[in-house]
Amino acid sequence: MRIFISTGEVSGDLQGALLVKALRDRAKQSGLNLEILALGGKRMAAAGATLLGDTSAIGSIGIFESLPYVLPTLQMQRRVKRYLRQNPPDLVVMIDYLAPNLGIGSYVKRHFPQIPVVYYIAPQEWVWSLGANKTKRVVELVDRLLAIFPEEACYYEKWGADVTWVGHPLVDRMQSTPSRSQAREALGIAPDQVAIALLPASRHQEVKYLLPVIFEAARRIQAQLPHVEFWVPLSLEAYRRPVEQAIQTYGLRATLVTEQVQTVFAAMDLAIAKSGTVNLELALLDIPQVVLYRVSPLTAWIAQNILKFKIPFMSPPNLVEMQPIVPELLQDDATPESVTHTALKLLQPEARQQMLADYQKMRQALGEPGVCDRAAHEILSLVL
Repeated sequence: MRIFISTGEVSGDLQGALLVKALRDRAKQSGLNLEILALGGKRMAAAGATLLGDTSAIGSIGIFESLPYVLPTLQMQRRVKRYLRQNPPDLVVMIDYLAPNLGIGSYVKRHFPQIPVVYYIAPQEWVWSLGANKTKRVVELVDRLLAIFPEEACYYEKWGADVTWVGHPLVDRMQSTPSRSQAREALGIAPDQVAIALLPASRHQEVKYLLPVIFEAARRIQAQLPHVEFWVPLSLEAYRRPVEQAIQTYGLRATLVTEQVQTVFAAMDLAIAKSGTVNLELALLDIPQVVLYRVSPLTAWIAQNILKFKIPFMSPPNLVEMQPIVPELLQDDATPESVTHTALKLLQPEARQQMLADYQKMRQALGEPGVCDRAAHEILSLVL
């Protein structure tokens, strides 16, 4: 059996890798000879998928920010469509990555209407409100939609999709993470040492718009807490040089890490992070966090004044319950001053305990462990 999985960016590669492993485990139990082809990244390849293209570094949020990636995305899609035309899979799984996946899904349905299409981690239309046309296209293209949020399931059910809520895959990923004391021992961090993770970028645009804000805030925190240690997990090797230069420029006492990232997260007192999947990873590990996001001023102006773009929340922990669990500092509010003030506040016991209590409530809406296995079962049930 041949399954094709399409996703993009660092977070999609992570979710895809978890799914690839679950599918392979299910196939092995069933005695099924399974081949998985994919658009994804190194994690999916390591999990056992054969990559038809690397999309982990292709992605952006914003109007003008996405322009550099239009041509590479189209070229990669052309190659993949030619391959699929000559080597049709038995099933297609799309993960997030809205516009490219709509193109892939439409192509498959047009040329191979008999091939089942599954959307796993569907576009967040229920948050972004990007228009009924895109929602209709998603529903028309898919035979099954596997939702990770309860609100997501309700939204797509109302539009007529065949929806199964499986829970969030990061619930599974967190099961193997060490405790705080174990993580600190492994990293050589003293029990009473204040340690803060800086998570500035998984997209190229974030190096430009978020890294300077986060590192300037870190410099100010270091001035007030001279013994603080910063840890900077590297999402992509391409960002090593700008991150290393920023550490020197801002004079930070910081450690750059590429391995044991989950161990680093578990050892932290606080994280200052861009908005994204990483926010949910931190929440599941009970790490207080400040979330921020910025796009170019022109994109922000067009979104606010012409498109009338509004969202209730941006970060996944807040989207789960539609409640302000973590502070979000967006666009003009994402300044070094506001990040510093919010971060120092979260290092205080009262604010920290409130966030941890909110995390506990949030967990109940993410499902029980076994999410990836449930997703794999639903996917394979369409072809077995």
